[in-house]
Amino acid sequence: MKIAVTGAFSYSGRYITERLLTRGEEVITLTNHPNRPDPFDGMVKAFPLNFTKPVELENNLRGVDILVNTYWVRFDKGTNTQPKAVENTKTLVDAAVRAGVKRIVHISIANPSAESPLPYYWGKAANEKAVTDSGATYAILRPTVLVGGGQDILINNIAFLLRRFPFFFIPGDGSYGIQPVHVEDLADLAVEGVYRKDNYVIDAVGPDAYSFKELVQLVGETIGVKRPLISVPPRLALFAAQFLSLFVNDVILTPEEVDGLMANLLVSHEPARAKTVFKDWLKDNRETVGKQYASELKRHYA
Repeated sequence: MKIAVTGAFSYSGRYITERLLTRGEEVITLTNHPNRPDPFDGMVKAFPLNFTKPVELENNLRGVDILVNTYWVRFDKGTNTQPKAVENTKTLVDAAVRAGVKRIVHISIANPSAESPLPYYWGKAANEKAVTDSGATYAILRPTVLVGGGQDILINNIAFLLRRFPFFFIPGDGSYGIQPVHVEDLADLAVEGVYRKDNYVIDAVGPDAYSFKELVQLVGETIGVKRPLISVPPRLALFAAQFLSLFVNDVILTPEEVDGLMANLLVSHEPARAKTVFKDWLKDNRETVGKQYASELKRHYA
């Protein structure tokens, strides 16, 4: 088959692409970063992910059997906003259908809701509707928080802060849940979605869940930098994160990420479909996790 993967040179898209190439499939990518280092030695032809030119998108997708979509924005920056990302996703899906794409594998998020006050979650729900209403067959995967591959943001940067500061602020009491999923497990589920024929929507989560406080404590103990965990009002924790963001030239944490975390939106109510146990992964990577800061701005805007 010929398969288009958005962001094949980036994070989750790279692992999905690796698996498809291993299976002998032809893969192209639609990307906002055509000059990013190519991990596939020219095997994956890159086309612009230019939402202002839907006819160009359509032409670039002609002959493609399946679209694997990983596109989204984590936070607003300039005109690159989450509501705009919803419009862009609809543009991409419509272009794919006009081009003759028959199936869409779409990466969403756990617990999306059209009624959510949080743009991240209502935006993800709107994206899912664009896919399910498209007329193409579909598989929609809903991960929680990704770990692994040296590019995860949340877990890596928790470890980064623990390594460098004598204490760690916990928003609220830290009792709300978090259920990581390894990026390679997500890639396996996405590839399964490529080859299945039926329509389905599933959570993509790992086998172990923690309270946020338990997870931070586990990270600190495993990497050998056990720190006092201080419960503070959520807005104070957010203010501290925003202050530190000035020094790393990034957005460490957003208000809606705090709200989503404390609303238990980073856990699933479905059976775990991923296999990697977080504490085992953490133990295997304890020497490297958090050694370098993972910058969202550098990844997407540098």
